[in-house]
Amino acid sequence: MVAHVVPVDPFDLIVFGATGDLARRKLIPALYHRFRDGQMPDGARVVGVARSDMGEEEYLRTVDSALTEFVEPERLDPETRRRFLSCMGYQQIDAGGELGWEMLKTRLDASDRPVRAFYLSVAPHLFEPIAARTHALGIADERFRLVVEKPFGHDLATARALNRSLSARFPETQIYRIDHYLGKETVQNLMALRFANTLFEPLWNGHHIDHVQITVAETVGITGRGQYYDGVGAMRDMVQNHLLQLLCLVAMEPPARFDPDAVRDEKLKVLRSLAPVTDPLHVVRGQYRCGSRTPSYHDEAERPDSRTESFVALRAEVSNWRWAGVPFYLRTGKRLRSRMSEIVVQFKEAPHSIFRSRSRHPGPNVLCIRLQPNEGIKLGLTIKDPGPGGMRLAPAELDMTFDATLREHGLRMPDAYERLVMDVMRGDQTLFMRGDEVEAAWAWVDPIIADWEDRKDRPHPYDPGSSGPEDALMLLHRDRRRWREIE
Repeated sequence: MVAHVVPVDPFDLIVFGATGDLARRKLIPALYHRFRDGQMPDGARVVGVARSDMGEEEYLRTVDSALTEFVEPERLDPETRRRFLSCMGYQQIDAGGELGWEMLKTRLDASDRPVRAFYLSVAPHLFEPIAARTHALGIADERFRLVVEKPFGHDLATARALNRSLSARFPETQIYRIDHYLGKETVQNLMALRFANTLFEPLWNGHHIDHVQITVAETVGITGRGQYYDGVGAMRDMVQNHLLQLLCLVAMEPPARFDPDAVRDEKLKVLRSLAPVTDPLHVVRGQYRCGSRTPSYHDEAERPDSRTESFVALRAEVSNWRWAGVPFYLRTGKRLRSRMSEIVVQFKEAPHSIFRSRSRHPGPNVLCIRLQPNEGIKLGLTIKDPGPGGMRLAPAELDMTFDATLREHGLRMPDAYERLVMDVMRGDQTLFMRGDEVEAAWAWVDPIIADWEDRKDRPHPYDPGSSGPEDALMLLHRDRRRWREIE
């Protein structure tokens, strides 16, 4: 196995919110890894932007601290570290005011790098002021790219307003709405598995697939994010973006070619084919209660009367010929048993088993695409149990665990942000959401949330360290199915 590194052109990356948690935990380590592996050239420059009144030396100490905390020690050789820090700079800016903007413009005007990107790792209410000021100062030339983190809107109306505001200043080809789940290696391998092989595509439909499960489980609560999260909830925070994007990649038709608009056209068709969820029994909301060592959601949100959900499970249907009759079960929550993200495609039982009179059949074939931890793909098969004694059937797995394979060859699994930031510099929008995709996702989610509000629906309590509320189990039991264990 060989890891191919394709260097990108020198660039200017301006990171708004450069002292924040996302920059420290994800962006700075991602850039360092790409620099160390030779993909980010020495001629690149990263300028951190924040309101904090600090000089460049102080900011470099912040960057150096982030490397120590979030990069594996064996990858932190002193010379690479020194060269990487020499690419970093800092500019104090008031995103909603006047401070620092002219100095940033002067800094950029002196640059002849072919790519210029602004990464908005800031609160959503600052997206429009930053975009407006960038456009007004003439910073956004043909080299410019704007990277926008989620949440992209709070509902359909706000997403449309933000899309209109950004598109009035920049063409769609310069706007990169980031969803880090799409940068995961296993997610991209799902597309390769489907569209680069003839093995699965003839079976990838309602004639052969019984159902699909998509789970994103977290062990953490909302500690430190209570004020933000309580105004959002699991449906807006996870389902509207991450889970629906994963559903799209499972359900989409083969694009005519692998380019950004062809792929996103097919994802948009899936979102527009989602049947409205009209049965309240097809959606379950949950909220974690107090545990033996953990506070309750109400305590962490500091709102004892909060009706915001920390868990959602729902049954979705894609109303087209390929997926008619195939339910998609989506599930996400906090304070669950373990941290796990996976897509499970369960195929139907064989139409006739010749072995039933002699041996218990282990069950249907299952394709499990694990996003985290231990990224990889496993295919469950039925084989003969080795040895004498007749035809005894047993389950077996074809295991493609990427992380273990890479480590055997002295390589590492890159983080999603490493891929996505480099895609921005290459001008590749394939793994970024288009404006109409975002609006289509909100158009499906909004009526579900509105129904909760109309009914004054209260989330079902569940214990920390569990799989969620009992009603989530019933969601599948009513269909004579079972969730995969969260483990």
